[in-house]
Amino acid sequence: MKYISKNTIIQFIKFGIVGFSNTVIGYIIYASLVYFNLHYILANVIAFIISVFNSFFWNNKYVFKNETTGKRNFFYSLAKAYVSYAFSGIIIGNILLFFLIDVLHISKYLAPFFGLVISVPLNFILNKKWTFKPEKHNKDKQNEENQCVNTLL
Repeated sequence: MKYISKNTIIQFIKFGIVGFSNTVIGYIIYASLVYFNLHYILANVIAFIISVFNSFFWNNKYVFKNETTGKRNFFYSLAKAYVSYAFSGIIIGNILLFFLIDVLHISKYLAPFFGLVISVPLNFILNKKWTFKPEKHNKDKQNEENQCVNTLL
């Protein structure tokens, strides 16, 4: 069994705090748009766009702050956040919304909460392992490239 570090547990708790506040913000946007008769899928997409930026900002600043010597490119990491959240927030989220609302006839106001069971752990893993992973220094990149070349020779 693989050991989970104390730092990862603390990050997950911080991620949960940021995620909870972001979920509240995203839900308020979604519910407001649905209340004003916007289709629930479009409301979910708009809430997604706004909430991903909010989540990225706080995760970048508070949860996955770069304490190592590696650096992250803000805009590159933001683009990766939209890509990773697109998978769980748009694709999986909208499929779940459709299934819950149109097939199971669950309220449009309750259905978004069911997707959190899947999206929260998935988003944490994607953010930790990909979105907020520090870029390697040029020296590290050069050493890695040299190792690849040496392996081929």
